[in-house]
Amino acid sequence: MTCIATFYSHFGAIRFKRFCAERAWPAQVMPVPRNLSSSCGTCVRYEGEIPSPVPEELEQVVALEEGNYRWLYRAENS
Repeated sequence: MTCIATFYSHFGAIRFKRFCAERAWPAQVMPVPRNLSSSCGTCVRYEGEIPSPVPEELEQVVALEEGNYRWLYRAENS
């Protein structure tokens, strides 16, 4: 499944990209799409699932489905 994860900090996005690499999930760091707001403006588009445990820096995860977003996870304080 293709997902986009947003973060509270750029550092969180970089750490998550490494997390994806450790699991052999294809991932790339990119600017957050306009339809999704983010604290730091950086997201990770990846092929995988919702990480468990959820990293502290993770703000939200959405799945890309036919050009639309489906929210899979939102931090409680978002």
